[in-house]
Amino acid sequence: MPKIKTHRGAAKRFSVTGSGRIRRNKAFASHILTSKTTKRKRNLRQSAILDHANEKAIKKLIPYM
Repeated sequence: MPKIKTHRGAAKRFSVTGSGRIRRNKAFASHILTSKTTKRKRNLRQSAILDHANEKAIKKLIPYM
């Protein structure tokens, strides 16, 4: 069985935690920031844990991480 290629776009966007969960960055933090509150922009800087519904699909894209 050949090795699976890592999806390079996914590898740059997701990382695996020590417990095996997948960490992601939040969206909507790159432009049009003047209309967003300081609190909202501060919370967008924090990373989040990927929900269980998408975890299986992302783990297929980054098999060796």
